[in-house]
Amino acid sequence: MYQFSYADIQSDSVADAKDREKQLLGRSIELLMTARDVGAGSLEAVRALHFANRLWTTFIEDLGSPENALPQELRANLISIGLWLLREAEEVRQGRSDNFEGLIEVSQIIHDGIQ
Repeated sequence: MYQFSYADIQSDSVADAKDREKQLLGRSIELLMTARDVGAGSLEAVRALHFANRLWTTFIEDLGSPENALPQELRANLISIGLWLLREAEEVRQGRSDNFEGLIEVSQIIHDGIQ
């Protein structure tokens, strides 16, 4: 029979969570790239912006939770980045911007920073 320590299970859970976050960010980036290529008024853009909005809303909620184990300063910085992404996505959705490239670049930086 296998015996796992709490630290092993917790470590696996953190690794699994990071992997899921990275996968979700990767999917968001793919959707945003497609939307950029097709155009801001497309159905692809609606899907990409909706996905990014849901993703970052969830991330911000988690980052604001006292149970989040990341350092306070990093959490605050990520929340600020997330709020920018939400604002910028809304600008694109409203037709006041077509800054898919900025959304993609910032999302890629966060994606690449997950270890």
